[in-house]
This record gives sequence, structure tokens and C-alpha cells, in this order.
Amino acid sequence: MSNPTTSDTGARDAATPIWISRRMRRVLVAAGLAVLALFLWRAPMLMVLSVGGGALALVLSFPVRRLARVMPRGVAIALSLLLATALVVTALAIVVPTVFDQLGALAATAPGIARRLEARVQPALDRLATSGLLPASPERFLEEARQRSLGAVQAFATRLLGGLGRFVAGAAGVAAALLGMVLVAVYLLVDARRIQAAVLRATPHRYRRDVRALSDAFSQTLSRYLGGLVVAVTTEGALAAVAFHFLGIQYAFLLGAWVSLMALIPYIGALVGYAPAVLLALAVSPQRALLTVLLSLLTNLLVGNVLSPRIQGRAVRVHPLLVFLAAVAGGEQFGVPGVVFATPTVAVMRVLAEFFQARLRVEEGPPSRGPTPGPRDDGRRAVAVPGASG
Repeated sequence: MSNPTTSDTGARDAATPIWISRRMRRVLVAAGLAVLALFLWRAPMLMVLSVGGGALALVLSFPVRRLARVMPRGVAIALSLLLATALVVTALAIVVPTVFDQLGALAATAPGIARRLEARVQPALDRLATSGLLPASPERFLEEARQRSLGAVQAFATRLLGGLGRFVAGAAGVAAALLGMVLVAVYLLVDARRIQAAVLRATPHRYRRDVRALSDAFSQTLSRYLGGLVVAVTTEGALAAVAFHFLGIQYAFLLGAWVSLMALIPYIGALVGYAPAVLLALAVSPQRALLTVLLSLLTNLLVGNVLSPRIQGRAVRVHPLLVFLAAVAGGEQFGVPGVVFATPTVAVMRVLAEFFQARLRVEEGPPSRGPTPGPRDDGRRAVAVPGASG
């Protein structure tokens, strides 16, 4: 019985080549990409599975690389998947029910909390009205603020609780999508080297080293950023929940989950994340609110300036002003998703900028006078003209 590998090689050697021009090859590649884009547009679930599976593979590649140093890569992939599955199951079994229970309780007690906050804020509003700094009467200002805040909280809680029913109804579809993402991620992790080898074979030989360097830079940057982001936001939410619990603030678990969710948003996420806890603490006492502000600042500074840099390392390496401007532009164009994806987008642009900065050269035209140019920056040497010297 013949070896399949040998027979495949012989079949390729015996195949009659079909010669096409470079232009035809570009046309065929462009047509193939257009058909693929049309197919993805007509079947959006494939895009969801591809993007979700790729993101999951990047996140898991962070622990896979660490574990692969002390164990086989296949075992490292399996162990990373088991750990990720355990975290997801724990979240579904403990975190989600607790969050929804506390959210329902918060919606029921929101009127009482609002009345206590009014009693705390009323003296300050009276002083502002006496000084002429308040555009309306304190009573009217409080009434409008109460109606708006109470309506917003109850509407938000109602949407989330109603969304739970829709989530349960569509649990089969969600589970199938998650399973598809996991399968895509597993295949990408297992066949990462084969995929890279296929890309390199399709690349002209002179550019293969550069393409491999760019691929490694993208993989390391995005995997370190995404993996570090998951650890950072989870840690910040857990620390915030513990701090709120020891301060005696109600719904500490729900508030910690909110802090973790808002930590995905750069800059303004901390303000929006810790504000509900400060308001609930103010309903108890101004001293409790002050302690909550101090602990919130300490937690945010600890995670943002100590934990995140150590985990993510040199994943982003972009000036904070550029990240801020990218977040503003992303929020203006795409809303909250644009703000969330601003930082990884800037990180990708930084990788591309460094890649091309090290390789792009401006080829100057031949001089009109003077000697023949010497060696160029790209390694090419000028051809010596016989008889030009002497």
C-alpha cells in the first residue's frame, strides 16, 4: 500500500501547470475576496463565529504560551480551555443569579433610597438657592431629578430582567454560538503553526520574514492586551465588591459587577462605574460616601497603575492622549462599542506604524550632476560604469 504523502507529492509533480499572468492572479485573488465578503455579509453568523473565535483564541493564547513552556502545547490548550470553562460555569451559576437578585431588590428599594438622598442634598440646594446659583427652586429641582433618576433606574432594571427571559428563551441559540466560537478558537490554537506556514507559503519569498514578524507582533500585542484586560477588569470588580461590602453598602456584588463592566471603557468608565456606589453610600451618611470615594480611587489607581501595566506589559505603548482622542472619536462614530474598541485599534495601528517605519524607504531620483550614487539604504549597490574612473 502506497504512502498517502508520497502519492500526493507524485500527483502534484504529474499535474500539468496552467500558466496565468500576474495581473490575472491579482484579479482572481480580488474576486475570491469579494465572494468571501459577500458570503459573510449574507451569513452574518459566520462573521460572529470568526470574530468571536479569533478573540477567544487570542485571549487563550496568553495562558497557552505560558503553560507550553512547561508542558506539551496540546495539554496547555486543553488545560486553558478547562480553566476558561470553569470560570464561565461559575459565572453562570453564581454571579448571574446574584446580580439579577440584587438588581431586582435595588429596583424595589429605589424610591426609599431617592428619598434619603433628597434629605442629604436638600440643605446644600437651599444654600445654592439663597445664593442665586440654582436656576429653579430646590423643590422643583429635586422633583425633576427624582423623576429622571427613578425612571432611568427602573427602566434599566426592567430591561435587564426582561432580557433575562429572552436570554433563557434563546439559550439554545446562544449555546450553539458559544460552542461554535470555542470550536473555532480550538482549531486556531491547534493549527496556529499550519496557518502561519500557509500564509508564509502564499507570500513572496523576500517578504516572508517581514510577514512573520508582523504576525508575531499582532499576536503578542492583541493576546497580551485582551488577556490582561480580562484579568484587570475582573480584579477591579472583585476588589470593588469587597470594599463596598466592608463599608456596609447594600448590593455590593451588583455594584462590583457594574464596576467591572464599566472598566472596559477608558477614562470615563471609572467615573460611571463607581458613581452608583457613592450615591448609595451618601444615602447612609456623608462620611460613608467620602470613604467610598477614597476606596474607589485607591482601587482604580491600584488596578490602572500597578496591575494592568504588569499584566499587559508593552501591549499598547501608546501615549494616553492618543488613546483618549481615539476613545472620543470612536464614541462619536460608533457609540459605546467604539469607545471599548478604541484602545486595541490604537494598539494595532501602533504595530503597523512601527512595522512600516522600519521598512519604508524613499527612493530618490538620479542626480543631475555629480558622481554616481553609492550604496543605497535598501541594500542595492550602484553599478560601476567601465572607464568612468581615472
